[in-house]
Amino acid sequence: MTTLESPPSDNDSAFDEPVGKAGDKVFFGLSFGAAALILITLAAVAFFLFIQGLPTFTGDGTELDGDGSFFAYVGPLVFGTIYLSCIALLLATPVAIAVALYISHYAPRKVAQTLGYFIDLLAAIPSVVYGLWGITVLAPVISTSMFPWLRDNLGFIPVFGSDVAIAQSGRSTFTVGVVLAVMVLPIITAISREVFLQTPRLHEEASLALGATRWEVIRQAVIPYGRSGVISGAMLGLGRALGETMAVAIILSPARGYFWDVLTAQNSNSIASNIALQFPESSGLEVNRLIATGLVLFLLTFGVNAIARRVANAGFSGADG
Repeated sequence: MTTLESPPSDNDSAFDEPVGKAGDKVFFGLSFGAAALILITLAAVAFFLFIQGLPTFTGDGTELDGDGSFFAYVGPLVFGTIYLSCIALLLATPVAIAVALYISHYAPRKVAQTLGYFIDLLAAIPSVVYGLWGITVLAPVISTSMFPWLRDNLGFIPVFGSDVAIAQSGRSTFTVGVVLAVMVLPIITAISREVFLQTPRLHEEASLALGATRWEVIRQAVIPYGRSGVISGAMLGLGRALGETMAVAIILSPARGYFWDVLTAQNSNSIASNIALQFPESSGLEVNRLIATGLVLFLLTFGVNAIARRVANAGFSGADG
């Protein structure tokens, strides 16, 4: 049975086709312009940091507080930045994976939605609030309860045992690491949760059909499938921790040098915190040196995010291994 369709009128054909083509062109132009603007802005920031920091690369730095060359000055800052971020990542990643698995495979729907909402809400809290919470609430508690226990029971590990006294005020690398772990937790949890939810249903049902328990299904199907997603989420969280400023500046008791012990008051500062603390009182070549350290942080963060993007582009499927 054939159906009769009214042919398009001249007005309809003259109106629809040009609008569709014009709309495509406008949308393409806007999207391309937005992408180009991001690249231009990124290049402009890098160019500004390089030009403003260039004077510190060529001098010996003796006129700047006798710190020697620029690389001797920025070395401890790079160490402190990476050290603090790695501590945060080690503390946050296992908790984030556990929370993501609970939300995606264990919790009832309403509980999962509520818990996911509160986890995502952690990302909206300003860093200065985390810093104030860390110095007023967390630091006094863990300095009197956790620090002595770590020194007495895990003192054989170099990062927990040394001849230097424990920081009674709690202003230590470990405290900052805990606060940064809480700050990056929602990023890793959100990405891991979405990746775990994308696990093919057939993979899970196949494991259940073979008699696997729920944990065995997660271990054999879910975690391998979302391995690269978890890694990319952890790398994005690491990028957030590398650039954190106010929480570190408020809590940490910084000193110049390389310090491994996480329980003492002698701590290597981070680049972002050092810029925030030193910039208001700096002038002349000191400003150029701080901007140069900002360039180092820019390159470090850019490299971490590039690695995370590369891992994410590799795909979420880890079941091939």
